Amino acid sequence: MLRIAVPNKGSLSGPAAEMLHEAGYRQRRESKELRIVDPANEVEFFYLRPRDIAIYVSSGKLDIGITGRDLLIDSGAEAEEILPLGFARSTFRFAAKPGTANGVEDLKGRTVATSYEGIVEGHLAEHGIDASVVHLDGAVETAIELGVAEVIADVVETGTSLRNAGLEVFGKPIMKSEAVVIRRTGAERDEAEPKVQQFLRRLQGVLVARTYVMMDYDCRVEQLEKAVALTPGLESPTVSPLHNEGWVAVRAMVPAKEAQRIMDDLYDIGARAILTTAIHACRL
Repeated sequence: MLRIAVPNKGSLSGPAAEMLHEAGYRQRRESKELRIVDPANEVEFFYLRPRDIAIYVSSGKLDIGITGRDLLIDSGAEAEEILPLGFARSTFRFAAKPGTANGVEDLKGRTVATSYEGIVEGHLAEHGIDASVVHLDGAVETAIELGVAEVIADVVETGTSLRNAGLEVFGKPIMKSEAVVIRRTGAERDEAEPKVQQFLRRLQGVLVARTYVMMDYDCRVEQLEKAVALTPGLESPTVSPLHNEGWVAVRAMVPAKEAQRIMDDLYDIGARAILTTAIHACRL
């Protein structure tokens, strides 16, 4: 039975559970449940603190887990990312009082407060910067006001809380994070690998279903090459002859964000297009 770690709370928890449900897996009904078994899919889910998941997976006690890329890197665990999931995206950056620094090179000899010392220490070492790193839990914006540090490093979404604290981001982003599936480094040789690949295929199917819609259209045969260039699909579109001579019917998956523009482009070459449905059960 495949043993999977899932975030039990925070911004990762809800979207992870929703994706697993879409992939056909049973999920817990109450937040108090810390473990459930899905016998139909031969999977056992463990609901853990997101920060701890990489540690459990790296120990080999659990086969795979869902956590944030930032938490994986910060943990220093012997685990690796095997599939990005596209939700809980964030950017990790330095911030300070205006005029304090322009880039990481200005942090030499300074003190940086953060909740992610593993990430910060690794980033500073990568750039050859000798600086002190102070670990703080929770909001780190007040560290500068209270004189604990001169610079902070934290997740930045809108930047509103930083501006309210009189701070501004500087330099290039330290890293970009999102939810990811992880496994123990070197685990591709484990007996559980076939089940892991099945799990990944299901999640990849959900990702495709969320990204694409199905488009059907009719067009003249002489315009088919132009039309197919606009709608190449994932591999290739389905093309069928129509009863009316000289016309074909085409079905292809197109990116949902570009669907309306593609319909306009098809109209310009004389094709008649409709969006038939979103893809709810795509399996790769």
